[in-house]
Amino acid sequence: MGTEIADGVWRLDCGGVNAYLVSDDVPTLVDAGTPWDEDAIRDGLDDAGVEVSEIGRVLLTHYDLDHVGTLAALAPDLDAPVYAYGFDAQLLRGVRSPPLRNHKGLIQRLGGLVTDLPDLDVVGVRDGDAIGSFAAYHTPGHTPGHLAYVSEELGVALLGDLVSESDGELNESGWIISYDTAEVAASVRSLAERAPAFDVACVGHGDPLTADGDGELRRLAATL
Repeated sequence: MGTEIADGVWRLDCGGVNAYLVSDDVPTLVDAGTPWDEDAIRDGLDDAGVEVSEIGRVLLTHYDLDHVGTLAALAPDLDAPVYAYGFDAQLLRGVRSPPLRNHKGLIQRLGGLVTDLPDLDVVGVRDGDAIGSFAAYHTPGHTPGHLAYVSEELGVALLGDLVSESDGELNESGWIISYDTAEVAASVRSLAERAPAFDVACVGHGDPLTADGDGELRRLAATL
């Protein structure tokens, strides 16, 4: 199901995880659910009045089964570049594998058994790159190549799994699902300091915040 949470910003609710559609300079898909969420993604886009073929880019916050899962299934209709950072971009291209020495890497290895890689152009992103109205911020910890994207123009932050939402508050990514929780904490603090003001905080898990998102991120950062 697709729900417009702010002007031109749609939450595509896949049940346990969120993807988003943003009306930027081109229709922009943000993350892509699990391998079993194709119908949810397509239905959400339909609710927003956007065809898969109309998507101009995909902003990937990170490589995980529940964020890249439907890209291969959408690919027959989807013809758009996927923006990703560093190690996570390499995983999406299939040129590297998650490390077995890290517990989260092992989880990703297992997830890879049921995740098809898309035949799409993967564009490498650097910290600070401008993509449409969004600026990319490297926020490692949950994964080595995790990104947040913030649009000052739209007042929207795409936070992926750097944080999650519960009872209206943001919480940092926990140990079991993160490569390095010390890096998570540092990334939260860094993003709170560097990012421009935004109201809407789009999270991978939980409900997106539609007001004072930057204030809530700073509150969390102050506790870490």
